[in-house]
Amino acid sequence: MALYTYRALTREGKRASGVLEAASLQEVRERLVRMQLLPVEIIPAKQAEATSWWEWIKRSVSARVSLQDTIFFTKQLAVLLRAGVPLLDALELLMEQTEKGLRKIVVDLKDSVKEGRSFADALSDFPHIFNTTYVQLVRAGEASGRLEIILERLVEQMERSYELRKKVQAAMRLPLIQLGIVLMVVVVLLTQVVPQIQSVFQEQGGTLPLSSRILIALSNFMVDYYLWLLAGIIACGALFYAWKSSESGARLWDWSLLHMPIFGYFVRMRAIVEFCSTLGMLVEAGVNLSEALKIVSRVIDNRIIVDTLQAASEKIVKQGKITVYLKETGVFPPVALYLIKTGEESGQLAQMLLTVARTYDAELREAADGLAARLNPLMIVVMGGVVGFIVLAIGGPIMKMTEVIKQSTHTTRGI
Repeated sequence: MALYTYRALTREGKRASGVLEAASLQEVRERLVRMQLLPVEIIPAKQAEATSWWEWIKRSVSARVSLQDTIFFTKQLAVLLRAGVPLLDALELLMEQTEKGLRKIVVDLKDSVKEGRSFADALSDFPHIFNTTYVQLVRAGEASGRLEIILERLVEQMERSYELRKKVQAAMRLPLIQLGIVLMVVVVLLTQVVPQIQSVFQEQGGTLPLSSRILIALSNFMVDYYLWLLAGIIACGALFYAWKSSESGARLWDWSLLHMPIFGYFVRMRAIVEFCSTLGMLVEAGVNLSEALKIVSRVIDNRIIVDTLQAASEKIVKQGKITVYLKETGVFPPVALYLIKTGEESGQLAQMLLTVARTYDAELREAADGLAARLNPLMIVVMGGVVGFIVLAIGGPIMKMTEVIKQSTHTTRGI
């Protein structure tokens, strides 16, 4: 028997809380129902005692589960189920192979399944780890008796997503490092070098070139108002975050990403892969097309594409012509539409959707491999422009001063 702390509501809507001793969470729920209380939260008493901010931080850190952890859990569970191990026993075995936050989650999943809940319902308690698509696919797998097949499909999808993310991060790493170095060099020049050279320029007198005056003005601004500059950067960042969090700002940002050179291609292709892969798995698992389309619309990040697909989904549900209305979105390329149409007409829609997803995922990964090759020339141009401007602004007056000194030296010798 263990102690559980609960928070609940009475029939009148008043709050109630307390501690009960029971063998499981399910028993606590049943006892609260018999007490005519509606459970809101039930947690082990030991967990409820850790209320200090330090304990909260430690629990938050230990509860973090990465995509790699989720892939490992799903893959191992699929292997065990494929080998004929019952779900409850498989979760018991996985408890011994997982660490930190994931182990606690597996324990909770095992307890929930042991109490009689479905595996999908247990997964839905952790939406930050197992998203709607994951849960719905597992639900369909449980209903059809093909849970191990569904889990294998999920592993493939998550591994592709993880590999693509790593490729894009690797491609962006070098350009970002180059950009950071350029910014550091510029800051050092403006705050340390230019102020010293400025005094020399002022002693010599004369009119400085426009580039030099611009550079000196930037230097003076950074030296005199660096605190205001930092505050302005922080304020702009906060305003941008607030704007991007708003509905109108998020839509405008998504539209901008969709129309950006290079990045727009990745956003569009990724949406196609996610749409076809998720819809294909859901249809293959026996999920109703109407429900599957609703689930798919929650997977894609870009709101502009989501709106377009939702409008098409409503027409598809009413008339059943998938390819016709997907073509109207303008998102899908002709080859993808042809393959989907072939699957629709031959009764192999799920297989064709998965084929389209694999095809464009491979194309997307190839593009990610070439992303660094596309960005490096752009960064070279940016770096060359910045360095060229600084050299022109500083070197021009210095060369002019050198010529003046030489001329004065020759004049003195002539006299």
